[in-house]
Amino acid sequence: MHHVAFIAYPGFELLDVSGPASVFNGANRALRQRGKPEFYDVVIVSAAGGAVESSGGVTLETRPIAELRSGQAGTVLVVGAEREPLMQAAANPALRASFPRLVSKAERFGSVCTGGFVLAALGLLDGHRIATHWDSCAALTKAFPKITVDPDSLYVIDGRLWTSAGVTTGIDMALAMVAHDLDATIAGEVAQRLVLYARRPGYQSQFSPVLKAQVKGDSPFADLIGWMQSNLDLALDVPSLADRASMSERTFHRRFVAATGETPARFVEAARLDAARMLLSRGLSLKTVAAQVGLCPPARLAEAFERRFGVAPRLFRDMHAEL
Repeated sequence: MHHVAFIAYPGFELLDVSGPASVFNGANRALRQRGKPEFYDVVIVSAAGGAVESSGGVTLETRPIAELRSGQAGTVLVVGAEREPLMQAAANPALRASFPRLVSKAERFGSVCTGGFVLAALGLLDGHRIATHWDSCAALTKAFPKITVDPDSLYVIDGRLWTSAGVTTGIDMALAMVAHDLDATIAGEVAQRLVLYARRPGYQSQFSPVLKAQVKGDSPFADLIGWMQSNLDLALDVPSLADRASMSERTFHRRFVAATGETPARFVEAARLDAARMLLSRGLSLKTVAAQVGLCPPARLAEAFERRFGVAPRLFRDMHAEL
């Protein structure tokens, strides 16, 4: 079996453990349904073992990290927390003594959310490119200048090192691990069982145009933006959108820019290209993708895609399409 060890400590973020752990458990369930043996064995460890309380008040029972032998854990992941618990964990003598030993023999190691601060404090990230929560990118870069922090990606794979951005992206990274260890079909079944909207690849941005607009709870266009996301193949020009919003074109344009920080045209193109990237990763043809996201003909999709992402859509599909 492949042993997965989560490193917890007082004040850790519960979802950083429970989210990925649920993915690995879901993979085991899918294997059992196929009459195959389980693949993952998940264990939660801490400096001294015993009950460890999360930031949300939920307590988990853990094993002492010293009990894990070198090479016993195939995957070792440090979970995230707020600044003070992180600093205390990074300074803990038991973790500092045991963690590098575990990592040296692990098949892969990494962090969920801000857990990268612990790895950085132990000198395990120097020279690597990593992901972390968007709100911590600047602080991590300033504190550890030998690290290259990717402020945009959901998760980053750099050799044996796997790091994810904020909280729920640990689920995305765990699904990628399942696809790597087993196959994409099982990862897809797990995502479906967890009722996820989609399996998000690591290159997807932490800042989708839809989410950025939804962050503003008082946005008068929340419903309209949700409708746009579901109807990218329709004409989404200013006259059509203004009519749907029951505004004049001039008023709509002015209020939309004030609410989202983007012109309607730029917002629509960003939403279409993000959707195109997801569809291309599923191996769909350019003609099909262009039709579904409203960027016909395919030459129009190709021009816009390469302008934004710096790579031709055909090449992107060849590099990222799931087998």
